[in-house]
Amino acid sequence: MNIERSAGCLAKLDRVNKALRHEEGDRVPVSDFFWSSFIARWRKELGLPADADIYRYYDLDWICVTPNMDPHIKPFEVISESEDDIVLKSGFEATIRKKFGTQMPYFSGFDTDTLEKMAAFRFDDPWDDRRYFSGGDDQINGIGDVITRDLPPWIDRVKSYHDDFPVYGSVCEGHETLWRIIGSENVFMWMGLYPDELGEFIARVGEYVVGLTKAQIKAAGGLLDGMVVWGDVAYHNGMLFSPVYWREHFKPIVAEIIKVCHGAGLPVIYHGCGNASAIYDDYIEIGLDSYNPLEAKAGLDVIDLRRKYGHRMGFCGNIDALAWANDSLDDLKAQVLRKMNAAKGGGYIMQSDHSVPSNVSAERYEFVLNLIRQYGAYPLQLGEFDIPDLK
Repeated sequence: MNIERSAGCLAKLDRVNKALRHEEGDRVPVSDFFWSSFIARWRKELGLPADADIYRYYDLDWICVTPNMDPHIKPFEVISESEDDIVLKSGFEATIRKKFGTQMPYFSGFDTDTLEKMAAFRFDDPWDDRRYFSGGDDQINGIGDVITRDLPPWIDRVKSYHDDFPVYGSVCEGHETLWRIIGSENVFMWMGLYPDELGEFIARVGEYVVGLTKAQIKAAGGLLDGMVVWGDVAYHNGMLFSPVYWREHFKPIVAEIIKVCHGAGLPVIYHGCGNASAIYDDYIEIGLDSYNPLEAKAGLDVIDLRRKYGHRMGFCGNIDALAWANDSLDDLKAQVLRKMNAAKGGGYIMQSDHSVPSNVSAERYEFVLNLIRQYGAYPLQLGEFDIPDLK
């Protein structure tokens, strides 16, 4: 496909790709994921129109666009709705309650709640064109801090950004898909009680998400610049379950996704919350390009990680969102410029340590963004915040 892109887009693509190859470009890349509630606050505080796009407004360096990954392609089933909340069922066959004014929805039930139902569960075709070329409802895009319905087709969203931004596709790995089907309680119980039966289903989940990866790349027709893999397998204190079980059942799925993406010339950024450092060496072994979001509240510090892992794996994130919202500006500046040392030699994309929440003001968001752009030009000049032995 003959692809024409703006000079600004090509500069961003060069900047991001060099960072992922552990090379220094013109400056340190910066972008983010944003809560919808933050976007609403940002628009209000800056007096912007209701359709103002934060990626375009700040000319950020990359964006992720997610297709329909629901195992069953169908509209949301609204079970009840009031002034206070809405209860609906998604294509994961999960019943979800969203109380208006709260940050996250509550998963109140999962249709697939027995071994027999799990064995009988069937996935709609990952190659189904509706995932990529038709609009509609889907759980990953539509159920979060707000409920969003009737999204435009994925390919249209990709094309709308392609001329101006490096565009990454999106796929959930095995565990992220599994818990949305059977619920986290069953995941953890069945790992212990029925490891073989669960393992067989995980293998089918793996075939499905690898299929989503391949089909998405084909549907994009050369318009993707990378892939984000979503997969929470850890919490504040460490892994949610045994690294041994992860290595046996989930690692091969991530490895195959990375292999497929690399075969198409696409780098991979893995988004996993919590502290999964117990398996960082595994990610390095299977060729992961960069790990995100490096939650500071889980005890992760990108400077410590750079010292431990060198340039064997890239990092993306780690700017403490709580500090972003609450610290003095002097302390916030010190954090941002200290962590920028991890970008020496490339290998670091600066973002929040999860996504930017609504307790961050527009003014404080701009403060950090401006710091990154002011001090992020190579060669880095970080003054009193420079760490000389970090390269």
